[in-house]
Amino acid sequence: MTKDPVGPSLIHLAIPMMFGLVSIMLFNLVDTFYISLIGVRELVAISFTFPVTFTLMSFAFGIGIGASVVISRAIGEGDHHRVQRLTTDSLLLVTLIILCVAGLSFIALRSIFTLIGATDESLPLIKEYMIPWLLGVVFVVIPIVGNSAIRATGDTKTPSMIMVIAAVVNAVLDPLLIFGYGPFPALGIKGAAIATVISYFSILLAGLWVLGRRERMLTTVWPGVSGILSSWKTLLYIGIPATLTQLLFPISNAIMTRIAADLGDSTVAAFGVGTRIEALAMIGSMSLSSVLIPFIGQNFGARKFGRIEDASLFSLRFALVWGFTAWVILALFSGLIAWAFTDDPEVQGFIKQFFWIVPFGFAFHGLSELVSASCNALNRPFHSTTINIMRLFLLLIPLVYLGSQIWSTTGFFVGIALGNLATGGIAWFWFRVSILPIALGNKM
Repeated sequence: MTKDPVGPSLIHLAIPMMFGLVSIMLFNLVDTFYISLIGVRELVAISFTFPVTFTLMSFAFGIGIGASVVISRAIGEGDHHRVQRLTTDSLLLVTLIILCVAGLSFIALRSIFTLIGATDESLPLIKEYMIPWLLGVVFVVIPIVGNSAIRATGDTKTPSMIMVIAAVVNAVLDPLLIFGYGPFPALGIKGAAIATVISYFSILLAGLWVLGRRERMLTTVWPGVSGILSSWKTLLYIGIPATLTQLLFPISNAIMTRIAADLGDSTVAAFGVGTRIEALAMIGSMSLSSVLIPFIGQNFGARKFGRIEDASLFSLRFALVWGFTAWVILALFSGLIAWAFTDDPEVQGFIKQFFWIVPFGFAFHGLSELVSASCNALNRPFHSTTINIMRLFLLLIPLVYLGSQIWSTTGFFVGIALGNLATGGIAWFWFRVSILPIALGNKM
């Protein structure tokens, strides 16, 4: 993290993350694929659940980002006691938060999905998926934060192995519980949710063992209420803006799903498939953004600021190459992707449109993600939030709505591409001209 050449080090760290993140993306893809075999109604229902499930998981992602930043800095400073305290308190914090949020979501389930455009026909299917998922969501979020703490040490292989195990368990259980093979009951869309919860529970104990026994990053020492509150204050300085940033994505996705609902169920289904494949296609930039946080954090703690400057330039080159390569590949294979997910001709046509148009902005979407991660690592969490607010609410959603009004579903997709393109350019310029020089200049 603090000694080897910057570019090769980042690639070395990011490659295991790619495998791990691909495994997690396969959760949604595998669920979507098997559910699409049941019918279009079920495919539409699962598309509506994505923004809501991601909203709850965003609390874990936000706390995980905060944990990764502060733990990596403590490692860079050589303070192991603080590492233990921050790791333990981050797991306790996310557990308490998610129990409260999941309880409120359970109570308001019908109102939430009605608000984002779900019809009376879709609501029973949505409830079949969401109720078991909410009951087990605490098993989903703890491994997310635990893996962030492990990555803060510079170990990206172990979290990736943990995520691969979860994906394999989910892939095995999905067809058994959805279709009811052998002694298993046919639970339909409910089976997909139960498979997800069981798979995350299977890695919960593994992650705690790594943190507690192998890395010695957990402690049973009670520091008193003031000690825990002090840790939470440090975590939440990064964690609250990071959580808000993470929440922006499902909120904006819910708004765009609502816009898509006005265009018809076929657009909703195509958008649901497209966003899941998009997450997989952006895996390179996502992996690099995940490792940038501990990389910058450790070098910041060790006061090696030149390496942070080199990392930002490497991020630009990586985002552009990865994004444009993903666009070419998805456009060429759009027909095969559409055929794999549905036999409905209209939905197939919209899926192919999605992959010819939307990935044009992937390079700049990735660039804005990398800038956002760098801001968090540099202790500038509110700058990260500002970038994402700009992307989603000043550019992306207005352009999507305008495009949908002018050019229906095609305009909807064009708006997504243009919003990402504009955001990436603006975010990079702001970061290089203002954010990075000030953050490093104050410490040199």
